[in-house]
Amino acid sequence: MLTEDEDVSLFDAEEDVGKRSKKSSIKHPVASFFHLFFRVTAILVYLLCEIFSRSFIACMVTIILLLSCDFWTVKNISGRLMVGLRWWNQVDDDGRSHWVFEARKGTGKQQASDAESRIFWLGLIVCPVMWVIFAFSTLFSFKIKWMPVVIMGLVLQGANLYGYIKCKVGGKTSLKNMATNYFGRQFLKQALSKEEES
Repeated sequence: MLTEDEDVSLFDAEEDVGKRSKKSSIKHPVASFFHLFFRVTAILVYLLCEIFSRSFIACMVTIILLLSCDFWTVKNISGRLMVGLRWWNQVDDDGRSHWVFEARKGTGKQQASDAESRIFWLGLIVCPVMWVIFAFSTLFSFKIKWMPVVIMGLVLQGANLYGYIKCKVGGKTSLKNMATNYFGRQFLKQALSKEEES
């Protein structure tokens, strides 16, 4: 039996984080842990697998499983809990595919903590950069057998990065338009400030 003071949240409902202890700046420690666990473990296995195992297939399957778990966890859980963003694809009755990018309109208590936001974005940006570095090192060292694994890491983690950037800046705005608008505003600000000085 529930009392009036107890909070019940559904999967898609926004959580009331105001009732939780304010001592911890990380409100979702399990989501924060798994946000980094799968992606960092995939990178470590890629770097260390030839030292500990001679089986390329076992290493490849392990890395792809870790990357797949990371993709699912970041897309479906940690993005929603840690920063209030989520994205998905839905197909309408006509068979057309629509991408949906959503940001929670939180106020005050419902916004993510700064620590969780830093963890989320740092993990989301640094790991795909690492896979880009691995792609170049694989090409230059002629270890072509690792290229499919590196491409898989780059595609899965890059897709999450792209999806969450679109959520952050707004699903209707293309990234090219956002960059053009940003640089246009900066140029206009500089032009106006120089005009005021003279």
